[in-house]
Amino acid sequence: MNSTFEKQLSLLLAAPTTIFTLIALIAIILAFIRIKKITITTSTIIHVALMVALTVILHMFRLYHMPQGGSVTFGGMVPLLFIAFRYGPAVGYLAGFVYGLINLIQDPFILQPVQVLFDYPLPYMAIGLAGYFKNIYLGAFIGILGRFICHFISGIVFFANYTPAGMSPYWYSFIFNASYLIPELIICIIILRILPVKRLLTQIK
Repeated sequence: MNSTFEKQLSLLLAAPTTIFTLIALIAIILAFIRIKKITITTSTIIHVALMVALTVILHMFRLYHMPQGGSVTFGGMVPLLFIAFRYGPAVGYLAGFVYGLINLIQDPFILQPVQVLFDYPLPYMAIGLAGYFKNIYLGAFIGILGRFICHFISGIVFFANYTPAGMSPYWYSFIFNASYLIPELIICIIILRILPVKRLLTQIK
């Protein structure tokens, strides 16, 4: 019995795609369990729709677009951060999920179904993590860090073939994703610094 279990476990560990599929599904299920507990009002739906639409518009104005996906924008994550700050992480997950699906339609780069989860719904749902923090700058950092982790996993598991000869897939994925997400984070923080965030959040309330 133990040998059979060990054999099955070794087969599972030998297939990282399977492991990350389970991780992605568990993350999405947990997020939706959290979403089900919230009360969705008409104003919430309107605000989410407006912020998602604004995210779509901001992503059209790119400073730079990476060859395998990912881009530096004029603060494209700020509207999703606003939703997370105003309504908390659960609604932030919902807004991120909706935008992730829209981004998949707008700018698809598909290798396989599991990669789609790690490059579209999950990274933008991770922006909702910002809602756990009262400090908006720390929240923005954690939200975009969550997005980075999703893309980083996708890079080492699904984009390893793009790694230049002699370079580790881990290092390549880190550099590739950091090259556009660090500038994106800096731009978002600058915008959050310029905007009267607390007053705007109060007006949304």
